[in-house]
Amino acid sequence: MNVIYSSKGFWILAYPEQHSFELFDKQWLRTRFLDGPLATHFCEAMGGIPETERNEERIDELLDEFCDESAHAVVFH
Repeated sequence: MNVIYSSKGFWILAYPEQHSFELFDKQWLRTRFLDGPLATHFCEAMGGIPETERNEERIDELLDEFCDESAHAVVFH
């Protein structure tokens, strides 16, 4: 596991051996695991952000969109 992005709102964790990612929303304590075609779509979406707009606000906005409907709440035991 590698942390490839960290902001006030999100972490992106990469799992190179599985060719997958985990998005972790720090504010809402939710997570979403992306693998297969969804991980590919995520990479394409990240690459689709124009260089001039590639800032924390724009990246976090995209991450929020990916987490919006399918993220799972983080449960502490």
